[in-house]
Amino acid sequence: MTIEKLDLRSPDLVNANIEKIAALFPNCITETAEGKAVDFDLLRQELSNTIVQGTQERYRLEWPGKKEALLTANLPTGNTLRPVREDSVNFDTTENLYIEGDNLEVLKLLQESYLGKVKMIYIDPPYNTGSDFVYRDNFTQDTAEYLEASAQRDENRNRLVPNPDTSGRYHSDWLSMMYPRLKLARNLLADDGVIFISIDDHEVHNLRKLCDEIFGEGNFEGHIHWRRRHNQPNDKTKLIGLVAEHIIVYAKSSAYLKIRGVGKLPLTGSFSNPDNDPRGAWATKPWKVGSDQNGSRYIIQTPTGRIYDEEWMGDKATFNSLMNDNRIVFTNGGDGLPRKKYFKIEREEEGQCATNWWTHEIFGHNQEGNEELTELFDGCKNLFSNPKNTKLLNSIVQLSNAKNHDIILDFFAGSSSIAHAVMQLNAEDGGKRKFICVQLPEATAEASEAYKANYTNICEIGKERIRRAGKKIKEETKAEIDYGFRVYRLDTSNMVDVKQTPQELTQAALGLVGSNVKPDRTADDLLAQVMLAWGLPLSLPIAEADVAGKRVLKVAGNTLYACFEEGVGEDFAKAIAAEKPLRIVFRDDGFRDDTAKINVRQLLKQLSPDTEMKVI
Repeated sequence: MTIEKLDLRSPDLVNANIEKIAALFPNCITETAEGKAVDFDLLRQELSNTIVQGTQERYRLEWPGKKEALLTANLPTGNTLRPVREDSVNFDTTENLYIEGDNLEVLKLLQESYLGKVKMIYIDPPYNTGSDFVYRDNFTQDTAEYLEASAQRDENRNRLVPNPDTSGRYHSDWLSMMYPRLKLARNLLADDGVIFISIDDHEVHNLRKLCDEIFGEGNFEGHIHWRRRHNQPNDKTKLIGLVAEHIIVYAKSSAYLKIRGVGKLPLTGSFSNPDNDPRGAWATKPWKVGSDQNGSRYIIQTPTGRIYDEEWMGDKATFNSLMNDNRIVFTNGGDGLPRKKYFKIEREEEGQCATNWWTHEIFGHNQEGNEELTELFDGCKNLFSNPKNTKLLNSIVQLSNAKNHDIILDFFAGSSSIAHAVMQLNAEDGGKRKFICVQLPEATAEASEAYKANYTNICEIGKERIRRAGKKIKEETKAEIDYGFRVYRLDTSNMVDVKQTPQELTQAALGLVGSNVKPDRTADDLLAQVMLAWGLPLSLPIAEADVAGKRVLKVAGNTLYACFEEGVGEDFAKAIAAEKPLRIVFRDDGFRDDTAKINVRQLLKQLSPDTEMKVI
């Protein structure tokens, strides 16, 4: 009797898409030597009311390498994430994650476990300025070569390459880097999820078109202009000095977002109480409709006797009711247009709608981000270039309407400003938002202040910031929130690659034939890969127990049991069946012998029939 093996690869998105098409248009599916394929000529015809002949001109964004970018988004990965307990804080209980590695590979690995579960994504990707560095992806290799090169290094082992504005692929390379990442990110967003993307002038126009294609033009929510500089530029070489940065906002589904409720920002503006209204401080807004609005037309006479025949925000009866409730104020000493009172105490609960112009006075500026980092690191300056300030990111989190237990993802995490902001906001309002930070461990330059302070890569800065920010917030607020985070690191699969030709096998490799698990991998490593393959969030609580003399890792109570010990037999099966786990996984070579393997399976079926058993 065979026991089903757990597939440890990331989802094959191409085959999944083919199956979806097959369900709708079975006549468009054909067969090739490699398996199922789509007859695109037939599919085009199925989706057209006229005869389709040849290529058609159409409105869309194109660039050299776009098809290859789509291909690389769909390629599965055989890599995994390995836990790093020594870098983590409260590993077994925290629900926050920090992941080191190429974000493209990491996004693929998160597809099963976090599909449709992320409420908000914020990213601040590399800007294409002509001197910055961008991620280099290899789109021309076959799958095996691609997986081997998944660390994304060039022939000199350089992880990042420059993209000068003199390059013939200046815009194309940047778009090819962003396209697969955004495509995979969309899958992770919840139905009411929102993505915020910071960008500068060089690619904002292309980013809008790219997001229109990936998220849908109808899901565009806004284009925020954030004044990131508090001082006035004085560059005489420029016609227009740059003080603003762009934040592009898209919803997974604008319609669903509106149903679930959009986020509001804390109340701003000037409130006073000149008439000593018992309801407290108030401000006003026009009762007369704007030039682009429709209202009710009637005559209003001011206290001074002036007549206004205009269109108003409400009907005559509503106006009279407001007058009787002392909610109408006439400007210019009683001679001007009427305005409606609104009270601070009423508006504080509901907040206010965000605009597309964010000033540095309310939302902070770049210098504040630098100062926050410097203060956290005991006065050490210039550890990271222009980190986003937490005031800005707190506002973005609030605008996304992320609340208790919602997940916030940043896969260009940098110095981990988003983790700092989430913990700060949770401490302020008692929320239980969770963060996932993903960052490439890009080496710091030897001449940099970060390197001199013994931070050899960006991830070391980000992790230390979370530790220090958590400690500072806890000391200042005494709030009982989750200050921990689990660290995972991208690596090759835990399983031995047995797909080698005889010519490729070495004596050392032959020594591994007896086990399909690499000798340097631990039970924690195996558990992480199993959780990803089974579609379980990496943030679930993990406990350790001794069952019949074997070490068992228990994930979220009885959601998943994992035993990677050797010599598993019938006595263990009887003991574990009494706890009735929903899922259990063993090493394929972990049983005492073939008979024990069969008996364990049979005993579990008999004593705990709802337990799903697999091996790796």
